[in-house]
Amino acid sequence: MLVMDEGMGWALGVLLRAYHGSVVTVLGDLPHGPRGYHTLAAVVEGDRPSQLALATHLGIDRTVMTYLIDDLVKAGLVERQLNPADRRQRRIVATDLGLRTLADLERRVRAAEDHVLSALAPAERQAFRELLHRVACEARHIDPATDPCDVAVEMLGEKPLAAGRGRS
Repeated sequence: MLVMDEGMGWALGVLLRAYHGSVVTVLGDLPHGPRGYHTLAAVVEGDRPSQLALATHLGIDRTVMTYLIDDLVKAGLVERQLNPADRRQRRIVATDLGLRTLADLERRVRAAEDHVLSALAPAERQAFRELLHRVACEARHIDPATDPCDVAVEMLGEKPLAAGRGRS
């Protein structure tokens, strides 16, 4: 087994690039790629009904979230509905097509993740996912002003979204 002394940053960078390449492939033409996928998943969870709540939860600028939701609406995956609890607010709700699309994408993304993590046994993959999720959730509290999507874009060496539009 080769042990690199480059530290955690090197390993995370390699893993992020492998993950991104694998997941972007399986997401196909989903608006905004991984960002659209995570937004659709958060909508389906249903406990963040407004665009602002989704943007805050996902660490996405609220202006970018508007464009993202617009594109998911155009694709027929979500819709904006009046919120009966607050008529000034629109709830973001998954359509039947959005629910079916997410179920299919979740299976495909999990297979891509398993491929990227193939050096680990299935139980280790699950433990790794759980630990990674816990660390990621805590990292948001360390630097809440940093947009996690911007960090990922920077790490992958991609161009930032122009005027809030494009794929991430």
